[in-house]
Amino acid sequence: MIMRRLVPLLSQKSPAILDQWREILLGYYPPETVAFLKREKDPFANPIAHQLTKGLKDIWAVLLEDQDTDPARAALDEVIRVLALQHTSPSRALAFLFSLKQVIREQLAAELQDQTLAPEVVDLESRIDGLALLGFDDYVQRREKLNEMKVDEVKARVSGLLRRAGIDISNL
Repeated sequence: MIMRRLVPLLSQKSPAILDQWREILLGYYPPETVAFLKREKDPFANPIAHQLTKGLKDIWAVLLEDQDTDPARAALDEVIRVLALQHTSPSRALAFLFSLKQVIREQLAAELQDQTLAPEVVDLESRIDGLALLGFDDYVQRREKLNEMKVDEVKARVSGLLRRAGIDISNL
């Protein structure tokens, strides 16, 4: 379904929606971290906030423009990459996507009194659910890659220790 009437409303409220959505995502962090993430505007001094903000904007664009899965995966990866590195659980890492539904309902409360928008809202929420599924795949892939890197690091350390100890590892 094409969201002919909803997209202009969402576009108009984009700054407020993105700000509230970003606040929810930053709420995952301890208060002192949030203060830094909000205060430091330099993307080089604060790459996490920069990446999270960029990711949210890109995800939002994907939702409004009804893009294919490749741009959606790339947009999701901006945020998921940070959350996977921080050992966030899958449910917590993806909760930010589901929170967008509530943000939209709050920001468009008056407009959504018009029941003729209901099918478009259902379509939008279905898209958000689809992004969550893509995000879960991305999160799992990121975590698997991190675990592989840890295993490789342990193997390299053990191999080095065995060589220094004079143990032949070619037969192992």
